[in-house]
Amino acid sequence: MTALPPASRARRAVRASLPVALCAGLTAVLTACGEDPDEGTNGVGKLSATEIEAKAQGAADTAKAVRLSGTLVSKGGTYKLNMRLNETGAIGSVVTRTSTFELLRVGDALYLKADADFWTHAENAGGDEPAESDLTAADKLDDKYVVVPQDDPSYKQLRGFTEKNVLLDGLLELHGEVVKGDRDKVGGIRTIKVAGGAQGEGGTLDVSLEGTPYPVQFARGGGAGVVVLSDWNQDFALRAPAKEETVDYGRQLPRTSD
Repeated sequence: MTALPPASRARRAVRASLPVALCAGLTAVLTACGEDPDEGTNGVGKLSATEIEAKAQGAADTAKAVRLSGTLVSKGGTYKLNMRLNETGAIGSVVTRTSTFELLRVGDALYLKADADFWTHAENAGGDEPAESDLTAADKLDDKYVVVPQDDPSYKQLRGFTEKNVLLDGLLELHGEVVKGDRDKVGGIRTIKVAGGAQGEGGTLDVSLEGTPYPVQFARGGGAGVVVLSDWNQDFALRAPAKEETVDYGRQLPRTSD
């Protein structure tokens, strides 16, 4: 038998390997197409949009605690929140355009803590230069817990930032026809999106596909803020501040809007 020249043998080897390579590639594509996107998840992604929303709301309602962080835009201003909330109270911080303060609620007892600059600004909301007495008073309030009396006009507003059910009920409600969106990841957690309206004009909710189907992120419609929800059901201790950490403001507390 006449031996093939080296070039012919190389071409024959290439032609023989092409079908094998094509078959292998086709197999990989078909396998990828056949993958179940819900494999290893809690199965919520297979449900309808309204069922997913209901599962998320049910999980949130029964949770004992949550951390809520992000931005809320309302008629009263823009607020950046970082709050840990449970069934008896909350602790965390609130930032507005003009101020930063901490809130602590234990039962009905509500406390506000801020630095001297906050109180100096509060004493001189009219824009005048602070008097020496104002600076002295602000220094005494610096980094102390100030009791917010329940009859103070600010009490209801400030307490609203510390009420788990009030915040969640207001945040997690989708408006309009609920539609199912894409799968995504938020903070490394696999999620499924549901939205109010085709463009999310009624809000967009990311629901966890891992473990309990907790809400993970909520984008409010109209660009009214995005909040991340984490540490679900991870309870934490709350205690009233010690007497030496607490002072009375002695007058009506300042409003905290922008």
